[in-house]
Amino acid sequence: MKPLNSQLSEARTTIFTVMSALAVKHGAINLGQGFPDTEGPADIVQAAADALLDNRNQYPPMTGLPELKQAVARANSRFYGLDVDPVTEIVVTSGATEALIATLAALIDPGDEVVLFEPLYDTYVPAVRLLGGIPRLVRLTPPDWVLPRAELEAAFGPRTKAVLLNSPMNPAGKVFDAEELAFIAGLLQRHDAYAVCDEVYEHLTFDGARHTPLMTLPGMRERCLRIGSAGKSFSLTGWKVGYVTAAAHLASVVAKAHQNLTFTTPPNLQRAVALGLDKDDAYFGALASELQGKRDLLAAGLEEIGFSVLPSHGSYFLIADFRGLGFTGNDVAFCEHLTEAAGVTAIPVSAFYDQPDAPDHYVRFAFCKRESVLREALDRLRAYVRALPLKVGAVKVRAVS
Repeated sequence: MKPLNSQLSEARTTIFTVMSALAVKHGAINLGQGFPDTEGPADIVQAAADALLDNRNQYPPMTGLPELKQAVARANSRFYGLDVDPVTEIVVTSGATEALIATLAALIDPGDEVVLFEPLYDTYVPAVRLLGGIPRLVRLTPPDWVLPRAELEAAFGPRTKAVLLNSPMNPAGKVFDAEELAFIAGLLQRHDAYAVCDEVYEHLTFDGARHTPLMTLPGMRERCLRIGSAGKSFSLTGWKVGYVTAAAHLASVVAKAHQNLTFTTPPNLQRAVALGLDKDDAYFGALASELQGKRDLLAAGLEEIGFSVLPSHGSYFLIADFRGLGFTGNDVAFCEHLTEAAGVTAIPVSAFYDQPDAPDHYVRFAFCKRESVLREALDRLRAYVRALPLKVGAVKVRAVS
């Protein structure tokens, strides 16, 4: 039989599926996949439920309900001072992943190059390649993930169509600072390129770090396509409601891609998200503060156990180096072993690299869970490490008293 699409048929099963299945098999606490284990705000959920019963369940407008697009425009103005036309400059999508595909599809012709930062969300590279684009990867290095300016400048060339910028960054927890953003903006102008800005964690920043959209910088308003996510902002990841903000000439082409992907998004969820975006500043501040507390709880516990925890200034995640425990295998082996032997699941950070020479001694933990779950995970890890000299011969791990 004729072969299927090579990009899809040769793709590996995502590490999140593999590790989540292993967690279920062993009854492990899953700190791998990044979704909260509590419901989002009750008033938003109630609004979605009520909206199912008022006889407006047919196709909504393709680019989004007016009330949601207006709410997205207000949020752009309120948080970042961006003046956005809700009619022509916003496209509502079925999640941020669809927004990502639609924005890339709007920009890329086969052979165009897209600059990406490693470590990166595992959808980015396959999406670029599926559209015929060529990824140009620039690696950020732990523990501080500073932007490597010379390498980034070298990655840009005459075929560069766009850069894909994720800030706050998954998995690294990095929030790009003003100087880094200005350097990226300068390259975009010099090479007449665009920026797809994955900003789904925009409200989840810690330690006084503030998220600044690249779109707000001089000369960037016409070059940036900004992606937001209701799932991350309201702890409702299953709803899959995203939104793209872009200049009208860009948004109109994104809408054509969206038309050929999902066409539209459930109207009741759109109306509920509109309610959420108009919540007062206290809600968004409390969301970040609560997550920062959970990050601190998990980080302190992991450090006590023997991990070296890297800084995380945003997102749901922190990265930890497990070499201090004495484990001699790589990160995939460590995550499998930890799931089976300790009953706690993490994600190997090497899964967030496309190039073969990825660091293999880091794992990613999600802290967007109930405090009781994080404490139980830490208790399991402590018990596991205490027992290791008795239970594991080949794996040398120091005991914790």
